[in-house]
Amino acid sequence: MKTIKGPAIFLAQFMGDEAPFNSLESICQWAADLGYKGIQIPTWDDRLIDLKTAAESKTYCDDLKGKVKEFGLEITELSTHLQGQLVAVHPAYDLMFDAFAPDHLKGNYKARTEWAIQQVKDAAIASKRLGLKAHATFSGSLLWPAIHPWPQQQKGLIDLGFKELANRWLPILDVYKDNGVAVCYEVHPVEDIHDGDTFERFLAATNNHESVNILYDPSHFVLQQLDYIRYIDHYHEFIKAFHVKDSEFKPTGKKGAFGGYNDWKNRAGRYRSPGDGQVDFKTIFSKLTEYG
Repeated sequence: MKTIKGPAIFLAQFMGDEAPFNSLESICQWAADLGYKGIQIPTWDDRLIDLKTAAESKTYCDDLKGKVKEFGLEITELSTHLQGQLVAVHPAYDLMFDAFAPDHLKGNYKARTEWAIQQVKDAAIASKRLGLKAHATFSGSLLWPAIHPWPQQQKGLIDLGFKELANRWLPILDVYKDNGVAVCYEVHPVEDIHDGDTFERFLAATNNHESVNILYDPSHFVLQQLDYIRYIDHYHEFIKAFHVKDSEFKPTGKKGAFGGYNDWKNRAGRYRSPGDGQVDFKTIFSKLTEYG
């Protein structure tokens, strides 16, 4: 396998207030001790990266790479999952997603959106300065309340939603194109890009913008009962990032795909550690290798 490297770890879900999870140096040592070779950095945590400075200073980026390299690690991608989500939020979710914004922007939809857009643009420039070719993010969601066609969606509503989503992202995508970095949307529940059909809708709405790509995570497809192996056949040319996350789907007489408002532990579809769920990673790795 010439193109698959790793393992790497996404630091977002591990950062905390206690050592070794409260600084770049200590969490790098922790990851290296566990055998990881790379880290995916969440850009909203300033203990790991100052995104604005990274977009402005090559020296800062060189120093950041050097710090990570001291632990035998490399940066695989930067992530703007939270800022990407805030690029497009339906009013029904406005209050909940406010938690992702800085305190001074909470409750101000317009200013929060503008901040998020600039953050994702800054990540493009920072990625180039760090020598990265791919970037991980979310698309945001303007249409998620319309996921089930009841009441019947107004004619043209979905097309209008994807047109607006594309309008918000096109100026960002152009910055990534200028910097030679692929925007890899994690195909994920509650995002407007959550399967193959929605990815194609967005791609068409952006006039097949060359920066539009995919972060492939099969765990989200198990929860949707989507064929995650054939997905690779359909979209392998767009897959530029990969999350190795497992999940399982075990419906009962009481709950199925929608989960009955239960917490993660008690849903029919839930995420698991790699190897503990139903994802066939051997076939996935073979398929990704087959397509280079």
